[in-house]
Amino acid sequence: MQSQQTDFSKFEDLSKRIRIGSLVAIYHAGSGHPGGALSAADLMSYISGRLLAWPTSNGNALTRDRFVLSKGHACPVLYAAAAESGLIPHRMLLTFRKLGSPLQGHPHVLDAPWVETSTGSLGQGFSAAIGMALGLRYQHSKARVYAMLGDGELQEGEVWEGAMCAGHYKLDNLCVIVDHNKLQSDDSNENIMGVEPLRAKWEAFRWHVIEIDGHDFEQINAAFTEAKKISVKPTAIIANTVKGRGVSFMEGSPLWHGSVKLRDEELVTALSELGVSEHHLRGYLDGSIWQNDNR
Repeated sequence: MQSQQTDFSKFEDLSKRIRIGSLVAIYHAGSGHPGGALSAADLMSYISGRLLAWPTSNGNALTRDRFVLSKGHACPVLYAAAAESGLIPHRMLLTFRKLGSPLQGHPHVLDAPWVETSTGSLGQGFSAAIGMALGLRYQHSKARVYAMLGDGELQEGEVWEGAMCAGHYKLDNLCVIVDHNKLQSDDSNENIMGVEPLRAKWEAFRWHVIEIDGHDFEQINAAFTEAKKISVKPTAIIANTVKGRGVSFMEGSPLWHGSVKLRDEELVTALSELGVSEHHLRGYLDGSIWQNDNR
């Protein structure tokens, strides 16, 4: 039990670094989507730290598990996780959304070949993940496909066509994670287009459903462990999360969904709440904190 607790503490530390990287990238870009990146950070920490085998030229395509960030606008969380994994230098986060940078406002597979597919048009990443799962099955691979969807994304008809398809083909190598922070754009899901009853919807399409607190690593770990044991059904993990998690003035506020510019004092407050010492704050503001990261 002690080793498990130590393991979860590592994920907690990693999720803090992912949140910091996400916010600093958005700050230097002058725009971005912090709310959904922060709500997904704990899930991304576990996925990148335990489940994910990033695509590399040396990787075995038939044996490695895959991850698709279908809610592509939250890509700072993916880019920050890639930096923490050593896949890209941290200083590259400073180029987010800049012309010529491989780190665009939505993941692009040609610019960043370590992502599985380009995403951002809501619902399409999920469809691509279904295709990957089918392809792996036809090749008799035991690899799994994980896809993260935003709950606002569930308003797309393509998602439910995909859910019906995956249920019909009994894709037990497919696991969807719904980042259920209950906010989208400039209001709540319920006010814009209600998605409840969410569990019943997935179950109606013949999915195994697990509901968890998406910020509790013990529950996150148990859900992914359970998903691997499910046969003849795909699995949907409904992760109840808080938009803007970890930053007090962002939590639960639709104002921090996207198209926002972080002011200096806002970044300082956010980083301080995430445990950054006063000594290092200036380094994040001017980018010098990562100047010697030459991976």
